[in-house]
Amino acid sequence: MGFAAQRSASLEEGLGAGSPVLIFDKVSLAFDDKVILKDISFTVIVGHTKIILGASGSGKSTILKLVLGLLRPDEGIIWVNGERVDQMTEQQMMKVRADLGMVFQEGALFDSLTVAENVGYKLYEETDMPTDQVHRRVEEVLGFIGLGEYSDRMPSELSGGQRRRVAIARAMAAKPRILLYDEPTTGLDPITATTVDDEIIKLRDFENVSSILVTHQLRDAFYVATHEAVRRDDGVLQIVPADPEKSEEAEFIMLKDGGVAFEGYAAELRASSDAYLKTFLS
Repeated sequence: MGFAAQRSASLEEGLGAGSPVLIFDKVSLAFDDKVILKDISFTVIVGHTKIILGASGSGKSTILKLVLGLLRPDEGIIWVNGERVDQMTEQQMMKVRADLGMVFQEGALFDSLTVAENVGYKLYEETDMPTDQVHRRVEEVLGFIGLGEYSDRMPSELSGGQRRRVAIARAMAAKPRILLYDEPTTGLDPITATTVDDEIIKLRDFENVSSILVTHQLRDAFYVATHEAVRRDDGVLQIVPADPEKSEEAEFIMLKDGGVAFEGYAAELRASSDAYLKTFLS
């Protein structure tokens, strides 16, 4: 059974289409007197992308840390894949994290490991999957992101965009239902950044991955929100402008002063007359 088929089967057994995979319910967090998040509520649906925008220090990356259980909220409830995580112990969170993939800013690959070893690291270290199956999985995900011929190279031999795509492959190797992206295109030129954006879109549209994309790169945010992956008649994958219905699978959240200043779709964000939003987008 192929990578996509395995994922579809696991989703059918668990959360179905239209189901929430992640819920924040009135979540608040402060460090001493500094309020980071205040009464934050949102939902991520199976196969959808939530794009979180905001100025530096607005709490964007803090949301990812709360999802991962690296921080605990002062108030509110957090659900991940049907599990309430805001009161879990570290040991309990380990099981939840097994179904989460994290793509760090700058990629964060292991410099001393090959591309294939980086991609298979979690499978080697945290599962009892036989080595031959790990090798097949690594080949599969590297093929999906178009870097199959780079498996024996070291990270230092890759371009910035290739390293980010390998980081995505590493995050998806264990077939998590949720992927978290923390500024995945920061520091990349627009053309290279688009190759990373394309992988995010492909995972959403072909693997039904649910995701949170934290970014301050507006061009990339709108690109992911307004494009979709399709398969041509000759079998080639292609990224094209999304039709109106498909564009509703990506939704924006704008953070300001610890709260949600906006939540909605790309067209609604662009059309907003709010002075702060207009200034941010300009």
